[in-house]
Amino acid sequence: MGKLNLNSLSDPSNSVVYPRYDRRAVTNGIVHIGVGGFHRAHEAVYIDDLLTLGRGDGWGICGVGIRPSDAAMREALVPQDCLYTVVMRDADGDKARVVGSITDYLFGPDNPEAVLEVLVAPETRIVSLTITEGGYGFDSSPQSAFGYLAEALSRRRKRGFSPFTVLSCDNLQSNGDMAQAALLAQVQGDDPDLKSWIKANVAFPNCMVDRITPQTTAADREMVSREFGIEDAWPVVCEPFRQWIIEDKFSSGRPPLEMVGVQFTSDVHPYELMKLRLLNASHSAMGYLGFLAGFEYIHEVIADPLFFEFIRRLIDEEIAPLLAPVPGIDLAEYKKTLLRRFANPAIKDQVTRICLDGSAKVPKFLLPSLHEAVSQGRPTRLLSLAVAGWMRYLTGVDEKGREFSLNDPRADMLRASARQGKTDPRPLLGQTDLFGDLGQSEALVTQVGVFLAQLHANGAVSTLAQTLA
Repeated sequence: MGKLNLNSLSDPSNSVVYPRYDRRAVTNGIVHIGVGGFHRAHEAVYIDDLLTLGRGDGWGICGVGIRPSDAAMREALVPQDCLYTVVMRDADGDKARVVGSITDYLFGPDNPEAVLEVLVAPETRIVSLTITEGGYGFDSSPQSAFGYLAEALSRRRKRGFSPFTVLSCDNLQSNGDMAQAALLAQVQGDDPDLKSWIKANVAFPNCMVDRITPQTTAADREMVSREFGIEDAWPVVCEPFRQWIIEDKFSSGRPPLEMVGVQFTSDVHPYELMKLRLLNASHSAMGYLGFLAGFEYIHEVIADPLFFEFIRRLIDEEIAPLLAPVPGIDLAEYKKTLLRRFANPAIKDQVTRICLDGSAKVPKFLLPSLHEAVSQGRPTRLLSLAVAGWMRYLTGVDEKGREFSLNDPRADMLRASARQGKTDPRPLLGQTDLFGDLGQSEALVTQVGVFLAQLHANGAVSTLAQTLA
């Protein structure tokens, strides 16, 4: 195929699945803010599947970037007519497809008015978001995601247009509720009538999303060129598994995504709780302790017998017993599937990716189970070890004494507290906006402190061995 664009689709590679619909005829009904690897491996693929079935008319996607760093995505996608390659990888080999559901890409910092006008357009019926966990706080800047949404909804209301649905696809519990709260905070005091209109008319469905999608590397680009003959500036690699469960409440209609495997429900809470506390909490536990142990990839971590046993027992003994039954889910099979997904050697999910932004992730993934276990008097040893692993990581010094950078919005404060306490967890546990009241449990403080001391003195591998013995 050579360089990827609409013209190259006329001479496709036989080994690649490519759009078989008339892409020039696709009209957009979705605007997505925050086009990264996950969106392009998840929502955009589901919409591409619908278009392939002939049921996606009016539901194409206009991508939007609002951060200065999003210029790189524009520079990759626009010359390719917004086409890109998704490669699903597992032990059986690689399967590639070219995805065509994103038909346009707008870069807000260059032309915010163009972004606002596509948001205001009557054809736009859903605005979806992947703006990361840190994107849901109040920001007075009109160029923030919620600044754009507030202004766009204000204009739609004044023009007599129906509202769009705000569909958060971020990896957060109650992500729709959080999006609503962030948007209402954005308009608080500025326009009371707009706030009332939003509360009465705009839908914010919660949803659960799942697909392991590592960061794209130069090696991935070379692989796509070598194996599939496609010159793609920014391909996506991901696992074959995918899942999307959405509350069925929309302001202005929705695509028939149930035709391509999306599950609609009246209550997504049990599903998101299961995923966040089992998959994401396990990822965090493997990430920080695995980094300390010197591993580069998640599949290497879970292939180590000590780590496999630690994660298996963590989810079986301390996390899963806290979960209520999930409709339609065999929890025992779900846990087995998780371990198989972690072990996929083809994904090469970097440990450092899992360690990003811990202050936004750990309080949502690991700590809720720890809070419940403490309040119910249940075992907390393995959860405490996972948290101690994060605290040891936050010192910014690895087990060989080498300093490394913390990629976290609160890096300086967290590093200072971790170094202040070192083997004493209280400086970190005292930050109640992260840890809540966990620091008031003397038993937990002692338990985490013991693990911290062991991690500093003996390292992650020895600490795991001693804990599991």
